Amino acid sequence: MHTETERCVRAVQSKDARFDGWFYTAVLTTGIYCRPSCPAVPPKPEHMVFHPSAAACQQAGFRACKRCRPDTSPGSPEWNVRADLVARAMRLIADGVVDREGVTGLAARLGYSTRQIERQLLAELGAGPLALARAQRARTARLLVETTDLPMADVAFASGFSSVRTFNDTVREVFALSPSELRTRAPKHAASGTPGVITLRLPFRAPLHPDNLFGHLAATAVPGVEEWRDGAYRRTLRLPYGHGIVALAPRPDHIACRLALSDPRDLTVAISRCRRLLDLDADPVAVDEQLRADPALAPLVDKAPGRRVPRTVDEAEFAVRAVLGQQVSTAAARTHAARLVTAHGTPVDDPEGGLTHLFPAPEELAALDPDALAMPRTRRTTLTTLVRRLADGDLRLGADSDWPETRAALLALPGFGPWTADVIAMRALGDPDAFLPTDLGVRRAAQALGLPSTPSALTTRAAAWRPWRAYAVQYLWATDDHPINVLPA
Repeated sequence: MHTETERCVRAVQSKDARFDGWFYTAVLTTGIYCRPSCPAVPPKPEHMVFHPSAAACQQAGFRACKRCRPDTSPGSPEWNVRADLVARAMRLIADGVVDREGVTGLAARLGYSTRQIERQLLAELGAGPLALARAQRARTARLLVETTDLPMADVAFASGFSSVRTFNDTVREVFALSPSELRTRAPKHAASGTPGVITLRLPFRAPLHPDNLFGHLAATAVPGVEEWRDGAYRRTLRLPYGHGIVALAPRPDHIACRLALSDPRDLTVAISRCRRLLDLDADPVAVDEQLRADPALAPLVDKAPGRRVPRTVDEAEFAVRAVLGQQVSTAAARTHAARLVTAHGTPVDDPEGGLTHLFPAPEELAALDPDALAMPRTRRTTLTTLVRRLADGDLRLGADSDWPETRAALLALPGFGPWTADVIAMRALGDPDAFLPTDLGVRRAAQALGLPSTPSALTTRAAAWRPWRAYAVQYLWATDDHPINVLPA
């Protein structure tokens, strides 16, 4: 979008927050870059240039605006809609792969050469993977500086910088303030009152309807791993350097997030996975506009605009839970999952009580005894085959997954039908166009709305909803009187 100069100028002049994260405005006369909704007086059009990423702005020598803080913008929705190389690379960079494995590790995961990845990222985003990761490290550093009392040296290494000097130079270059000045200017209420807990606000594009989003997560919560408490969804997180516990609560203009991490180096990854869990980088205006064009869906969209797709923080975990939930009730699926957690999960300490384990990784489940599973023999085979393939690395589920290829690989497993493959594609892989025409709730809602209720006919009708059929499923599910559609008290 940053190449459409007239459209960008109109967005900046109207201070349209819908475009935050889509592009960044660099001001030639001041040397700063802003989000489109910056409250400052808009510069003259001839003084604006537009960039597709914060990293591109920094590469061009601009520093972040101290007023609108463009580093806190929601992420571009492009990376959640697309499944091409650039989108997959951006999802992996957000997950901290470049910081942990370098550009060569990123290339190995994607199956391309480092030169090809750098060329495509530079062409589309104006910055290569190292610059994009650097911009992300700067954002993480600012969060730690402003929301914790960690010594600056600890902040530097927790943010992914290789030295304190590089940390200091980058912060000064990006924010035009030293780390100590950032901490001095931070609001007094920004720091958490609980030692070791980081409190922050996760931005999103309005509108956001939280009922089905948090209702789904709370209704399907696995005891010991997840819970709903005091108006917040809490869960344990398995992270690259350790583990964490997060509490997420909906607010009118943000998601309140409290993170307790065993290793602060996991902050960037934890934030990325929480945003992905709640689908916070979605563009609800584009989604609802497309779905509202169908007269059958229009009343549902108008009643509760901004529904998101409840996703996951761990793709392998969700795949296991999807198999456990085949042809059983939500309560039964939770019971099966809780037994696996008790028998194979890693214990963790929760200062607030309630959470006891990490959900077991595939490697921890690979040796489970099928006879210990209280489920039909065919489903035992499905589960053990899935776990073995995940543990061996023959099947990879992650932010870098190619959606069509992974769906085909899932369908090749014994006991995997379209419903299981598509629900994993929708909620674990993040495919916005995944559709569940065989789902009982979807078919029942379609019949009540006068839509075709047979899978083939409904799929044909749903072609008009593309590429947002996963969001259409949320609106259809919401017609049912089920706990997943209700925000817990």
